[in-house]
Amino acid sequence: MDLARLKLERRVDDLLAGFSATTPGATIGVVRDGALIAHRSAGMANLELGVPISADTRFRIASVSKQFTCAAILKLAGEGRLATTDDIRVHLPELPDLGLITIDMIMRNMSGIRDMLEILRQGGMDLSMPCRRADLLAAICRQTGTNFAPGERFLYSNSNFLLAGEIVERISGVSLKDYLQRHFFTPLGMNATRLTPTTGELVCNLAQGYLPQPDGLFIKAPHAFPLGGEGGLVSTVQDLALWDQALETGLADRAGLTSQARFTNAHLNSYARGLVVSQHRGVRTEDHGGLWPGFRTAFLRAPEQRTTIICIANSGAIDPAHLAFATLDMLLDGTPGVHPVPDMPKAEALLPMAGRYLDATGPMTLDVAVDPQGQVTLGANGNQMTVKAAEDGRLLAGKGSFALLVRASENVLEVELPSGHVQNFTRISPGAELPQGIDGRYICADMAAIWTIAGEAVSVEGPIVRAGGWRVEAIQGDVIRLHMPSVLFQAWLDVRVLRNGEGAVTDLFVNGGRAKGLSYKRLP
Repeated sequence: MDLARLKLERRVDDLLAGFSATTPGATIGVVRDGALIAHRSAGMANLELGVPISADTRFRIASVSKQFTCAAILKLAGEGRLATTDDIRVHLPELPDLGLITIDMIMRNMSGIRDMLEILRQGGMDLSMPCRRADLLAAICRQTGTNFAPGERFLYSNSNFLLAGEIVERISGVSLKDYLQRHFFTPLGMNATRLTPTTGELVCNLAQGYLPQPDGLFIKAPHAFPLGGEGGLVSTVQDLALWDQALETGLADRAGLTSQARFTNAHLNSYARGLVVSQHRGVRTEDHGGLWPGFRTAFLRAPEQRTTIICIANSGAIDPAHLAFATLDMLLDGTPGVHPVPDMPKAEALLPMAGRYLDATGPMTLDVAVDPQGQVTLGANGNQMTVKAAEDGRLLAGKGSFALLVRASENVLEVELPSGHVQNFTRISPGAELPQGIDGRYICADMAAIWTIAGEAVSVEGPIVRAGGWRVEAIQGDVIRLHMPSVLFQAWLDVRVLRNGEGAVTDLFVNGGRAKGLSYKRLP
């Protein structure tokens, strides 16, 4: 018996100990030196049918799909059928002219193109509501501006990878599903992996995704959007282990996928091409996460250690990235040259951080919560990020290119973005009142949406649906939040009320998490 393997399996089992025959669960695979040395699972793939998670269980791996779309682009580039420096409008001429945006920029989330999911969300849509691929493409094509000048910053956008998949299809002459199958999945023996353009497809051994409820029970996660190059794959731990082997042996273009570029300010972008290149305890990592209603994935490589951790869950309450890094830490402990895990400040030092903060120049708001044990959570546009200690003494919120480096001083948070730009947030006091005169109707052509504000309530007329249930919250002065119900989390928009010289409201200037700089004009 391999006692080292037995020890690892038991320690991984400890990480999965909270999942049972009455809960969804997770599966963790550990690849080392080209072998799947551990694969452990706990919890149920389907609660209704009493089916446990097994080695053969398939999951939606969501944004872990993006590296495969990038691999397809790189293969076509290697064959001379496109160049990553091509303007995307050479291949997608129907797109608006938003400045020079290259194929490379969309693979690196440097394009500035607004996220199609948030565009539709501002029109009242959510992932639980059915729409068509044509609706997603139309949302992108409506845009007259970008989040930032192309190449200037990083901002995650699913639009980038839907467009990359569209380019693969137009250049290759076959669907992205067939291209990936023919050039990657079949040759690599990834027989359980495939692209599912619709969520209604029948997929054998596919886990049901679940969302937790306040009463401790679970419901089936609703999802109805079409799926493409941004997140459409179903797969297993074993198949992703085969993909990891392809990256390690050169059967897939790891060098191309992990090649980094710089922003226009010369700061290095850690988001390469569908993989994030970073450091953990002084060890190089290449990773990506995936999030879809009821499914969460972590694909984490430590190539210098010849180690990869794959963790997939079928519950929105489970954090696979935490499980993956905890597993990696087990394997790194005692390794020469590996840095110790930085210690968080004591709870009493962190408790004063709690509160709400505003960058009035945005506007952008942050909520910081600290529990009595010193666990810190930072919320931005509804996205909740666990905060950890960084090695340089700052705090780290999020992971990889999604990470914010935070330095706290009295009533101020200094936040460094992945592009190296710095924002300063000042603590604001509770008890603000809604700005006067904001009731009315507002229109934004880029979103194809009309919002009607009446008191604290907002209703929405979008290109596909009409919706309600939004809420206005006072922040400070003429800055407000609009809360949007979402199946993933309760998102919010940061909004500045603009007025004319007489003080009458003329516009709403709106910043979302992945769609920024939007103007909603007040209708007569």
